[in-house]
Amino acid sequence: MLGAERRTLILQKLTVTGSVQVSHLAAVLQVDSGTIRRDLNRLESAGRLRRVHGGAILRDSAGDSSPPSGLAQRIAEAAARLVPAGSVVFLGPGTFTPEIIPSLDNKKQLTIITNALDVAWRAARTQQHTLHLLGGEVGQDYSIYGQPEQQFNLRVDWVVIEAAGLSAESGLTHDHLRYANLARTLLRQSAKVMVLLPPDRVGQIGALHSAAAEQVDLLITGREASNAPLWDLSEAGVRIVLT
Repeated sequence: MLGAERRTLILQKLTVTGSVQVSHLAAVLQVDSGTIRRDLNRLESAGRLRRVHGGAILRDSAGDSSPPSGLAQRIAEAAARLVPAGSVVFLGPGTFTPEIIPSLDNKKQLTIITNALDVAWRAARTQQHTLHLLGGEVGQDYSIYGQPEQQFNLRVDWVVIEAAGLSAESGLTHDHLRYANLARTLLRQSAKVMVLLPPDRVGQIGALHSAAAEQVDLLITGREASNAPLWDLSEAGVRIVLT
């Protein structure tokens, strides 16, 4: 399991339980305690959680309402700026998508659709937007999956998702079958597609393909992303936003 996937699982478990223990996470994710501690430290630096003795708790549980820092915040704010008021938006699971919610406070009459429990939890707490949580089975990543053809029948203005990689040659790719299937369904029923990636996933290729690069309207990533894959994606028609 990649580190980014492991940290996503940690965050989504934390959202459901409110707290996590290093020993439990190490056993469940089958890694050593040192790896989990490094993951928790990295997530704390990104503003996603608060470290406590033996584990971590949600920032809100710690009474800390300060915004997340670093790359996650920059990417989330850039994404939120591009969502027009009154839009229907799908937000998929991941590291960046939950952080978009606080930046949507000034956007009126949004309809948010998601299969991610942490995104739904944050959106529900604002009581500001219309929220639809997709039905189905809760997976190990604490996201909800049903039959793709039955799960989603609403036309959306923006699909905002993360992925294992995006390249001009291989397009949008994923490491999880259920998410790849859902992404294919979403992309068929969306007006525009926005992909949020950390710099090290730009140009990378996951195991499962969901869309050609030409189907992606916008990529938001960090300034550290390599120039060559960014250039190739731009040539394929993808708009690039660096934060």
